[in-house]
Amino acid sequence: MPAKKSPGPSVKDPELYEALRDDGASKEKAARIANAAANTSRKEVGRKGGKSESYEEWTVDDLRKRAAELDVEGRSKMNKSELVDALRNH
Repeated sequence: MPAKKSPGPSVKDPELYEALRDDGASKEKAARIANAAANTSRKEVGRKGGKSESYEEWTVDDLRKRAAELDVEGRSKMNKSELVDALRNH
């Protein structure tokens, strides 16, 4: 088995990069995650995002607009709970 090639100087956490690659992540994804982890802490990387309210907090109008963006079929006839289910399963 050949020795692993160095990911290069642009990857700030080569150990994490290699672990992600071994788990099947693409080179680009592994590099992004490894660099984000090196810039903060590994615990903080997974906490970014998530600023949007839960779908239950959205209005039916907003849910229908989001469903339209995702081209969910039958959205115009769906009630709120059906829209939430459709968006989560899309």
